[in-house]
Amino acid sequence: MKNTLFDFISKYIALTEEEESAIVSLDIFRAVTKGTVLLKEGQKSKESFFVLKGCIRTYYIIDGEEKTTAFYTEMDALTPPCVINRRSSEYFISCVEDSILTVSNSDMEMEVNSKFPKFEIMCRKLSEELLAKKQIDFDEFKTSSPEQRYLNLLQNRPDLIQRVPQHQLASYLGIKPQSLSRLRARILEKKS
Repeated sequence: MKNTLFDFISKYIALTEEEESAIVSLDIFRAVTKGTVLLKEGQKSKESFFVLKGCIRTYYIIDGEEKTTAFYTEMDALTPPCVINRRSSEYFISCVEDSILTVSNSDMEMEVNSKFPKFEIMCRKLSEELLAKKQIDFDEFKTSSPEQRYLNLLQNRPDLIQRVPQHQLASYLGIKPQSLSRLRARILEKKS
């Protein structure tokens, strides 16, 4: 899995052998089983996640019902807001599938960035990309109907349709599972 991580990093910066060894020595790779809760509402954390393999999701529990806000799959990074603002988390993070993640913390990141300044440049570039992507995703969600959201999902992230339970997918789209079933049937009927 370290080669997968190094391939991703190489899109941003070139690594020396010393830098690769420094990353490996951090012991950041974790195998996590499906259903594992990585962060709970009300919990404080310094941990950030990068998905090498698998799928994790963020969700709130509102009036006893899970409201999925995002799915993170291969080569997606997630730093929960509670890491930055040092408050308790307002949401949960759990594994949708058995996953292999890198798990780092802010202290570790500061240490690596001070030893190898180019990591800070990579993190800045990655943060800028993630911020732009989040804004686009948010705008698309706010300006589209449930059917358009589903069609966007089919076009941009078709793997999620097979990987994620229907009730989580429906929640992510902002609809009930029954509505998702009807929506899928309507789309299939239009194609016929």
